[in-house]
Amino acid sequence: MEFIQTNISEVILVKPDVIEDHRGFFMESYHIEKFTVGGIECEFVQDNHAKSVQNTLRGLHFQVNFPQAKLLRCLKGKVFDVAVDIRKDSLTYGKWVGEILSDENKHQLFIPAGFAHGYYVMSETAEIAYKCSEIYHPEYEQGIRWDDPDIAIKWPGNSPILSGKDKILPFLKNLHESAGA
Repeated sequence: MEFIQTNISEVILVKPDVIEDHRGFFMESYHIEKFTVGGIECEFVQDNHAKSVQNTLRGLHFQVNFPQAKLLRCLKGKVFDVAVDIRKDSLTYGKWVGEILSDENKHQLFIPAGFAHGYYVMSETAEIAYKCSEIYHPEYEQGIRWDDPDIAIKWPGNSPILSGKDKILPFLKNLHESAGA
């Protein structure tokens, strides 16, 4: 496996070794010792799986009091996956990193606690699987607007399909609580 620090060093792109032949492919998607050597020391306690249609944008979500680190991969289709640093004391506060994850490239993205997360579906449908370092607590979920001008994420589309909840999220400058990191 290859572990590549992004423009925000704590956000790490993971490129697994993929063995392919006429039968298909094999890859390790997680190996605790390799991940530790690669700079990811995290205990994962919950796995999630989501399917979305093209132009869906989920996010930007995070959890206060119980912040979650996440390890994401796209099992089917193609997404633009984004992490936004919301750690108030960080030098990269309000900065973002985006990576394309797909069933073809098999890349994974590690997002540490203290970041908001979201993704945009670029293919007809996409399925995402991700590990979390903390159990989901809906009462502590918060979010930031996908189109926050102060963050200025360059999404692949400009008219996404959003949930009702995601349409009314506040801008980062209007958040009243810390991101819990």
